[in-house]
Amino acid sequence: MQGYSVWRRALGLTGQAVIERVEFDEDADEAVVSVRLYRSEPLRCGRCGVVAPGYDRGEGPRRWRALDLGPVRVSIEATMPRVRCPEHGPTVVAVPWARHQARHTRYFDETVAWLARHCAKSMVAMMLRVAWETVGSIITRVMAEVDGLGEDRFADVRRIGIDEVSYQRGHKYLVVVVDHANGRLLWVGKGRTKKTLGAFFDALGEEGCRRIALVSADGADWIADMVGLRCPNAEQCVDPFHVVSWVVTAVDMVRRRKVGEARRGGDNKMLTTLSESRWAVLKNPDRLNPQQRTKLTEIQKENNELYRAYLLKEQFRQIFTAGGEERIEIFDEWMVWASHSRIPEIVEAARKMRRFRDDIANTLTHGLTNAIVEGLNSRVRLIINIARGFRSVEALMALMQLHLGIYQPQLPGRKPTPRQRQARARLAVLTAA
Repeated sequence: MQGYSVWRRALGLTGQAVIERVEFDEDADEAVVSVRLYRSEPLRCGRCGVVAPGYDRGEGPRRWRALDLGPVRVSIEATMPRVRCPEHGPTVVAVPWARHQARHTRYFDETVAWLARHCAKSMVAMMLRVAWETVGSIITRVMAEVDGLGEDRFADVRRIGIDEVSYQRGHKYLVVVVDHANGRLLWVGKGRTKKTLGAFFDALGEEGCRRIALVSADGADWIADMVGLRCPNAEQCVDPFHVVSWVVTAVDMVRRRKVGEARRGGDNKMLTTLSESRWAVLKNPDRLNPQQRTKLTEIQKENNELYRAYLLKEQFRQIFTAGGEERIEIFDEWMVWASHSRIPEIVEAARKMRRFRDDIANTLTHGLTNAIVEGLNSRVRLIINIARGFRSVEALMALMQLHLGIYQPQLPGRKPTPRQRQARARLAVLTAA
């Protein structure tokens, strides 16, 4: 009996099940711990946990892979009856040592989740003697349970950033939502559509949507439409990098048009001036090398239209430097100048910005950008590379939540260290702010 108490503690069965015997299965080369549920405990549905009457004795004994005992593989074996759930019908009974439809114990799942967050994937597979694909399935189960338990990731969320990232060829995208308060991944969904973003707002709830005060994005219509529809109190901010890129693209289109005109007109002098001029007119002045500075001087002398477009680009870029609300007035004046510049590409860029005038004004007022989201996306791309071998996008999304979300997995039987408790306390302060 004393030996069984050690097994109960090692397998996480204390106060949950009775160990009937421990044997070594020579064929499977593993130790098998046969257990049964307490007869005094009511049977519960494996899906929803509701107490339900028995249905039948099930399909016989089942095994769950447990953590190894040194070099020896260990499994838990038990007979699994079924219950008649009012909602789900005949369902396998819930067991405290494993999740529903899992073939690994909770201790095993939690260890995999911790290792997947802190170790290389080859190390996880080697240490636990499982395939990387199995790791993906386990992580998906763990994170689904975290979401189901309702660890309120959405509590007091007021400023969010929304962006998309490609995870596979063929225009396969994920939508990522980041909490500006703590820089953590708040939510991730499959597909770059209004329906996907609507699923996030459904999870956030009506009260949570009303709490959202600021939303940063790249100006995509599908994001702006859904935010306007679901978040009545939110002010939308367009990321300055994307806004400036609209003007930069317009300047490059002017350059290409002038090159085409010079080539068709046989103006060799102009072609010489415009050759290798792309980065001279697109880069910031403080980053130009001597050759590019010389080329810009030649353009100033020979091509007034392109140089005017360059000056408008630089004037617009300066709007987003440090300053106060007077920058909104400067932005409005810039749109007037650009609209009357008689440069078709710049006029079109000003027309596009007029649609986002209020959103750009919000950016200048609140200083909220998508920089934190773009920085997180670089880490997302690294995780996408790590997740190669997973057979489902759900496993990839679970790995992203595990690495970048607020949930911090713990090894079985460990208590948070003082340093971990301090980190959680700092995170809570940032979230509350």
